[in-house]
Amino acid sequence: MPWINKALKKFLIPGLLLLLTGFQWIDDDFTQHIAAKLLDYRRVFSQGKAYLHLDKPYYTTGDTLWFKSYLVEGSLHLADSASNLLYVDLIEQRTGRNVALRRVQLSGGIGHGEIVLADSIPKGAYTIRAYTNWMRNFSENYFFQKDIYLFDPENIAEPAAPTTVDLKFFPEGGQLIAGVNTRVALKAVGGNGLGQDVNGFILNQNKDTVAFYKSDHLGMGRFQFEPKPGEVYDAFINGKDGKISRFDFPKVMESGYTMIVDNLSNPLKMRLIIYFKMPGKQESGIHIVGHSRGIVAFVAKGKVTAKGLMLNLPTTEFPDGITHLTLFDEQSKPVSERLVFINHNRSLNVKIVPTKMAYKPREKTEIEIAVTDSAGNPVEANVSVAVTDAGQILQQPNDENIMSYLLLSSDLKGFIEQPAYYFDPAKSERKIHMDYLMMTQGWSRFKWEDVLADSLLQPQRYVEQGITLEGEVKRNNKKLSEKVMLSMYLSNDSLNTFMTSETDANGRFGIYNLVFADSLKIRLQGMNKKGNANLSFRLDPFAAPRATLLKAPFYPITVDAKQLLEYLKRAQQDQQIARKIRESRERLLQEVTIKGKKEVQRDPRKLYGSADASIKVTTQMASGGRSILDILAGRVAGVQVVGSGMNASVYIRGNRGEPLFVLDGMPVDKDMISNLNTFDVESIDVLKGPSAAIFGSRGGNGVISILTKRGNENYDYSQDVVPGVLVSKIAGFNVPKEFYAPAYEVSKPQNVNPDYRSTVFWAPMLRTNKQGKARFAYFNTDAVTNIDIRAEALSTSGIPGFGKTAYSIE
Repeated sequence: MPWINKALKKFLIPGLLLLLTGFQWIDDDFTQHIAAKLLDYRRVFSQGKAYLHLDKPYYTTGDTLWFKSYLVEGSLHLADSASNLLYVDLIEQRTGRNVALRRVQLSGGIGHGEIVLADSIPKGAYTIRAYTNWMRNFSENYFFQKDIYLFDPENIAEPAAPTTVDLKFFPEGGQLIAGVNTRVALKAVGGNGLGQDVNGFILNQNKDTVAFYKSDHLGMGRFQFEPKPGEVYDAFINGKDGKISRFDFPKVMESGYTMIVDNLSNPLKMRLIIYFKMPGKQESGIHIVGHSRGIVAFVAKGKVTAKGLMLNLPTTEFPDGITHLTLFDEQSKPVSERLVFINHNRSLNVKIVPTKMAYKPREKTEIEIAVTDSAGNPVEANVSVAVTDAGQILQQPNDENIMSYLLLSSDLKGFIEQPAYYFDPAKSERKIHMDYLMMTQGWSRFKWEDVLADSLLQPQRYVEQGITLEGEVKRNNKKLSEKVMLSMYLSNDSLNTFMTSETDANGRFGIYNLVFADSLKIRLQGMNKKGNANLSFRLDPFAAPRATLLKAPFYPITVDAKQLLEYLKRAQQDQQIARKIRESRERLLQEVTIKGKKEVQRDPRKLYGSADASIKVTTQMASGGRSILDILAGRVAGVQVVGSGMNASVYIRGNRGEPLFVLDGMPVDKDMISNLNTFDVESIDVLKGPSAAIFGSRGGNGVISILTKRGNENYDYSQDVVPGVLVSKIAGFNVPKEFYAPAYEVSKPQNVNPDYRSTVFWAPMLRTNKQGKARFAYFNTDAVTNIDIRAEALSTSGIPGFGKTAYSIE
């Protein structure tokens, strides 16, 4: 990777100056070993990142959730063109129930779709997820997950007040070492899952106060602390009600390593200070490895003494995002880790320019989007845009966007509150608050023991470029002991194809990378093998990954009471209008009387008009008789069947002679009828007396007409169910709907209806040209309000960007 090579070359120069402090840049076996291990791990367990841009942060029952999907490679954020299938599902937080699933077809890592939030879906907190089959090899922490709230227009839920606080402490570098002055970060989370401001104190075992602490941002903070040998400490919170609560404080270690990082004082470099304490040892050889998203940026070694070791590390060539710093001891075991965030402001600049800043209701609005890089050069990028009514929808403070997700949230475990705050240049203290986040929510996408293992386990799940069809074949409900050839007939409105496959020795089979929309009929059976009728087939249903249930589902949004009431009111009005339109159409249809007679095409196999009796042969009937005559027995009045199977005789209305047998319009003898496979028969007609006269004297004893499935040119074989055959439907890619935006410059009957859409416009598939620009237009609603426009972008080189603006309707 270019930035890695540049970084390593530049690091060698200042490394010569660091020899005086006992630290040096290296190119030894350890460097090659670590780089090779990380490379192998990335090759086997290559990480992918999915991201969804939603049209708004909350919804009502009956609403539609619109989304744009981005899928990128995890290290450089280039578009992932290997996986063409993205799963998007909606999880009810209280029960963990999957209430909706969409299969999104991707092209170059880009796709879009929608979820209709039916009235039957319970209101409350939900999590929308996005993941690929490959991502299911890993924890659900790798999935894109976003919390939303679904309101009921008739019932407004109030957020529950947080009743408990969870407080945790995080020594820098991972542990407290006796006698080593270090920094301890803290994080307090309320019962609603959000950060909560706290203050308190630390007591030693003699109940003496040795330190005070206070949160500084969203329940996070940091304070200096020097633990004493042999001491045990407790932490206490000063409650707002005057109540003091006790919490655990980290245990003090008598020996070990710690690492302190200063990433704030100098924008061009960071300072690392390593401390070491080990009984009987005055110094220790160490290595430090720095990597960003699994790509090695540097490896250095040195010797640390009781006085510590300091390293100044240039960061100008580091990529934007999280860099992991790991300290290895003399046995090459990781003993300390620290995460730092590098921000060189290399993200895309997304500028949204309306033609004017004030419009009238229903006036046409034209928007231009300009995307440039950090140097001001135009950039070709994929862009998605959401336009919402600010009078109804309150945009969440510092809500997730594609930039904050790819560079921050996707590489940290758990919920990140207000992630976009850390990328807002107007926030003067965002860098130190980001450092708090790195210390309290640090998490690596892998464990070093897994990376350094002698061998890597191969992933069980594969990359999908289409729909997968897998299943199992058994014979007499027992596992197979040999391979079986299979034939498959696949069909829908636009596809008709025949395929063959083969099971493995255990009866498992699979068809991969099918590309079709909506659903597909499949007819599956064994091929040219004796005993096919004894085969049974089972298709593996799609099993969505299990969701982690929240103990107390929180209210994941911030809303203004007035805006929420307006939104719910408008949403209810829109649904009532839609309901009235449907009812009006129903009444209109009832007022029209249509008379006519359906023309039924005559079956050419029938010389007669209508039969005196007719039997439609079902699968149950076919399986209950050994011959056609067995099926007739007891089912038609005046027809007597004597005996069974091949020896059966049949008489109509007491005639001493047997009737004429006709097969698909051709007279045949009884032996041919008796040997017919009952599952091949479609229907049986019985003609008595005058009805059989068309067959002349041959029909004097009546006629039994057998009509087979093969003889019917219109027969749908996909619906034919016989032993050894499976007929089923499988789900394909969901076909995305087009967002409806009325055009008020054209007079239409529906344009007289009130228009108060909360999502005014949704454009998920824009793309800027070589000049970095894209344009679109839409019509405003009837509301006199303010309009929010938010755009998210991703360049072909994997650089994300976000932009927003607003205008008014007067």
